[in-house]
Amino acid sequence: MPRPCPILLLLAACAGHQPPPSTDAAFAGVQARGAVVMGVSQATSRHVFEDLPDGGRILYVMVDAGDTAGAAMIRQHLAHIAERFAAGDFSDPARVHALTVPGTEVMAARRERIRYAMQERPGGGEVRITTTDAAALAAVREFLAFQRSDHRAPGSESAPAMDPDHARHHPGTR
Repeated sequence: MPRPCPILLLLAACAGHQPPPSTDAAFAGVQARGAVVMGVSQATSRHVFEDLPDGGRILYVMVDAGDTAGAAMIRQHLAHIAERFAAGDFSDPARVHALTVPGTEVMAARRERIRYAMQERPGGGEVRITTTDAAALAAVREFLAFQRSDHRAPGSESAPAMDPDHARHHPGTR
């Protein structure tokens, strides 16, 4: 009997996760800028930002796995950011979030100690981030935690008011 695919189980578990409707201007801005930078609507796609013992991963897929055009755009975006991140360029996340994303300055400085590998997944793909450097690992985790929070992705509280760092990163929001 075939074993279940862990990626598909994770996606299935997250499929029911729907961020609350937002009137939060900062979140609306992230959604709008994200659609421009990433090439697909944030309402029709899902992110997972997962910490792993040696780094983490960014999983990005279309809600409708049959949306092959959206999946292709996601794969193109993920391949692009894997290449840019490896070069120490975190301008795409800065454009999406309208700020220097926490962790990226250290990740840029320690880029020779971090590896980024893009892999296709059903409906999109993932960027696996690995390092053996303690400072780089801490920065990767800071980066992923911020991404989880700001995208209201699975693993976050999904409510900016419950995230103590949200107000610090987005002054003027609740």
